[in-house]
Amino acid sequence: MAARPLDIAPTGPVTLPDAGLGRGWEPAAVVLLTVLLVAFGLVTLYSASSVLAWRQDLPDTYFVLRQAGGALVGLVLLTACALVPYHRWTHWAWPLLWTSVGLLVITVLPGTEAIAPEVNGARRWLRVAGIGLQPSELAKVAVILWTAAIAVKKQDHFKSLTLGLGPFFVIWALVLLPILLQPNLSTALIIAVLGLLVVFAAGARVAHFAFLALLVFPFVRTQLEVGSGGVTGVGFGEGRQKFGFLPEAHNDFIFAMVGEEWGLVGVVLLLATYLALVLVGFRIAARAPDLFGELLAVGITSLIALQAALHMAVGLGLLPTTGVALPLFSYGRSGLLATLAALGILVSVARAAPGGRLARA
Repeated sequence: MAARPLDIAPTGPVTLPDAGLGRGWEPAAVVLLTVLLVAFGLVTLYSASSVLAWRQDLPDTYFVLRQAGGALVGLVLLTACALVPYHRWTHWAWPLLWTSVGLLVITVLPGTEAIAPEVNGARRWLRVAGIGLQPSELAKVAVILWTAAIAVKKQDHFKSLTLGLGPFFVIWALVLLPILLQPNLSTALIIAVLGLLVVFAAGARVAHFAFLALLVFPFVRTQLEVGSGGVTGVGFGEGRQKFGFLPEAHNDFIFAMVGEEWGLVGVVLLLATYLALVLVGFRIAARAPDLFGELLAVGITSLIALQAALHMAVGLGLLPTTGVALPLFSYGRSGLLATLAALGILVSVARAAPGGRLARA
């Protein structure tokens, strides 16, 4: 009796295997782009911070090793947030918001200077047992989560300014006031814009607030910090701006270091990576299975896009110094941890809807 041939032809639609990140490619793309930005950031950070470390009698790897440790913790946090169903954040939004408000108030209260010292004319940090925390970084994520959760419930009230946006303005003010008192105007502006973007995506009337558009940054304007790198840059570790020409070269002006050492090629690659992450984020928003998931994705993606845009605008000389860090790139573990946690939530939304509303439209 002749053996029957094996039936190896697919009998249904071909789909990607479920490897833990979801059946679509979007979750894996977010993780890959995030890792690329963190890795590139660590390499650039070493070059940007080595001279500062030497001047403080520290090993040249001091800052980059601290950042690498934060990155490892942050990637664990990203994984944990990716595995948590994003709907649970509706229950945690209020506690997280009040926690961030409480921490922010501590930074500006009189008599708390021992744990909230003034640094460079501002009180933005809490330091307890040698551990530093910047509460405003937590507040960015908390405002996105809270605004998204409440916006879903207020769909029928957005036609009214007092019943629609009014309650949002009250709560946002509670968050923004201590940040302004620190003072930290740029962070307050970012949080306000993020809140407005989320309610705008939820259906708030445009006439009720002024929508703040992102700037388009030209490459042709020659600046000392970015333009001196030419097309291919002066070479890794060869940048001169870190020798005192740029304040906070490892933080507020790290984009300028990319331009000098990696040239136009490095700048374009960095911008392309951020742009890819933002586009994937908005695609996840469009495919989200419900409004809450969509608003979370919009808010988190806007968080990355807005901060990157402002930081790069300063590096190109289009805006005055704002003190906004380049997400996933600049030195600062509080911002790195908050951003990685937020991206974990974005991955959670993507995992929940491999064939969401965009595919069903």
